[in-house]
This record gives sequence, structure tokens and C-alpha cells, in this order.
Amino acid sequence: MEKLIERFIFVSRWIMAPFYIGLVIALAVLLYKFGIELWHFVSHANGFDENDTILGILALIDLTFTGSLVIIVIFSGYENFVSKIDAEGHADWPEWMTKVDFAGLKQKLLASIVAISAIALLKAFMNLDRGVDEKQLTWLVIIHVVFVVSGVVLAWTDKLSEKNH
Repeated sequence: MEKLIERFIFVSRWIMAPFYIGLVIALAVLLYKFGIELWHFVSHANGFDENDTILGILALIDLTFTGSLVIIVIFSGYENFVSKIDAEGHADWPEWMTKVDFAGLKQKLLASIVAISAIALLKAFMNLDRGVDEKQLTWLVIIHVVFVVSGVVLAWTDKLSEKNH
């Protein structure tokens, strides 16, 4: 009975596979949104001042970071929780994709979130002359600081955990 339960629990990890497939579909939606943003940026570039240009580029970087975050979650999550991916025969396979453990996944995830938060904050600062609400700006700063502090605490606890092993 114990072996049957353990086998059932072990096989149940495959329930996560549709989540990762869903994230691939979400990545395609993000690509669509990136294309729209890029088209808007390029087609209106003649009318942009320096701030508009920087804000347009930051929007594209923000979407790129989000896409990278999704890729990290897909590959690392699938590798860590579902099944190993056979990288043999793929000459351009990035080495990190098969080497990110759960602690590394958490750190990369939080680092990406901090970067995305920093871009949102920078965009708000760039829009100060266009009437950005001070309350909104204050919340963006607070949230960004919370993400940064969370990242430091996470890295510190992972370091402590490594020392104890």
C-alpha cells in the first residue's frame, strides 16, 4: 500500500506540466503585446521627445524582463518539479537551464521582480512632469524597497541554509 501511495504521489508531479504549457501560451501573448508596443514605439518615434523615447524603451525592457522571468519559471520549474529535460543534441542549449535549483529559481525570480519594479518606478519618475500622483509614486517606492529587502533576506536565508548543510 505504501509503495502504491508513493508511486501515485510521484506520478502526480505531471499535473504541473499543463501549468508550464500555459506559461508558454502566456509567453506568446506577451510576445504579441511586445509587438504592439514596439510598433507603437517605432511608428510614433518622430513625435517623441527624449522622455518619451526613454519611456518607450523602458516599456520594451519591462516586457522583455517579464518574458525572461516566464522562461526562467518554465524551464527551472519543469526541471525541478516535473522531469529532467534532455539537453543532448541541442548545441545552443543554455547551460543554466539545467543547473538552476529551487533556491536559484527563487533568487532569479525575485531579481527579475526587483528589476521589473525598478523599471516601473523609473517610468513613474520620468513622468513626474506629467502629473504622476505623489501617493502612487510613494507606493511604488515602498513596494520596490519591499522587493529589494525581500531579495536580500531570501539570499541571506539561502546562504544560512547552505552553511547548515
